[in-house]
Amino acid sequence: MTDNAPEVRSLTVKAATAEALADYGQVLGHNPDIAPMPIDFYGGAVKVRRVVDFVSDEQTEMPLVTVQRRSNEVRWMERHFKHTQTFIPLGGVPFVVVMSPPTEGDIPDLDKVEAFLFDGSAGFTMKLGTWHEFPFAVEDDTNLIVVLRQEATDGLIRDNVIQDEAQSPDLDKKDLLQRANLLFQFEL
Repeated sequence: MTDNAPEVRSLTVKAATAEALADYGQVLGHNPDIAPMPIDFYGGAVKVRRVVDFVSDEQTEMPLVTVQRRSNEVRWMERHFKHTQTFIPLGGVPFVVVMSPPTEGDIPDLDKVEAFLFDGSAGFTMKLGTWHEFPFAVEDDTNLIVVLRQEATDGLIRDNVIQDEAQSPDLDKKDLLQRANLLFQFEL
């Protein structure tokens, strides 16, 4: 890290629509444009639609995460190589996710970082390799179900964190302040 004050970039928070999120993944919610699968049990009372493309090649878990409000500052961003992480809000509570498209490089494309406000009515499944910071709560005690590989969760345990970064075969969490002397912030 340099002795210079970090650059701070402000992000405009955008509505999390299917179109706005296309570079990052898919909205996990009702989509009437997707035809139901031809499953005929229950006299048509149950309609099954595959609305996202979820990928995981190993043990997958669904922890419940309770998020408190914190500073609207982004210092870390992470990505996953083996699964398409999914966030599902409980209770209709809004949250913000900061993302950048997948890259080949060691850090996200810092000119493509965006912030999105989810209204709490739908979740989101990210594409493989999408850079993101963990969701920001708009209200304290925001509950989210996170669908991800257990290997990614285990990669965040204190013993796997070295110099404020975490690495595992399915997790690449980088410290933007240390690597680029940069922080992102957003206002709601």
